[in-house]
Amino acid sequence: MSDIPRPVLVNIADLLEHLAVPPERIRLVPAPGQATEDDALRHRLCELIDGVLVEKPMGYYESRMAVALIYFLERYLDVNPCGFLLDGSGLIRVSQEQLRLPDVSYISWEHFPGRKLPKGSVLALVPDLPVEILSTSNTKLEMARKRNEYFAGGAKLVWEVDPETRTVEVFTAADVWTTLDENATLDGGTLLPGFTLAIRDWFARAGERDVTVLTAGLRR
Repeated sequence: MSDIPRPVLVNIADLLEHLAVPPERIRLVPAPGQATEDDALRHRLCELIDGVLVEKPMGYYESRMAVALIYFLERYLDVNPCGFLLDGSGLIRVSQEQLRLPDVSYISWEHFPGRKLPKGSVLALVPDLPVEILSTSNTKLEMARKRNEYFAGGAKLVWEVDPETRTVEVFTAADVWTTLDENATLDGGTLLPGFTLAIRDWFARAGERDVTVLTAGLRR
């Protein structure tokens, strides 16, 4: 995990531009720049970014999508016990005092000889496969930064799911991806050999939504 010096932020405009998230997701207590890992653990569903607590946006349907994916992955892992999963409440450290909350995380047992999990509340390891299920307040710049952190920390794949368009973007590097629609099939590549999931089946298990209440996707 690489450490990047914190930028010098003079005002709120600098902070908003740097974090690339809507202002309502930024917690002002503790003061921006002063938040610690302990603060992130006390304020659940907050990521820690450059000393700032940023709320993780996740509606009920995004949560449902994550649970459905965990179901399919756990079935695969029952037969191929090559790793384990975390849900969206499992904090992971991407660099010193930089904490993220992927909606689903797959971690290979190769990182843990003897398959003994470490103590502590934060996993100091970037998942081999972080999965992000987009919410309406996620921004493109925010997600690009997450991908950069994940791949810099050793991720092999990143899946970004857009429930509105029913698509999955499969990233093999921070800026290399393939977009799959609901008629396509996901596969685990060399990371999860033999794993396949029809995207339509994933959405079917999560459940259909009333399209009249859908809102816009990424803000920018």
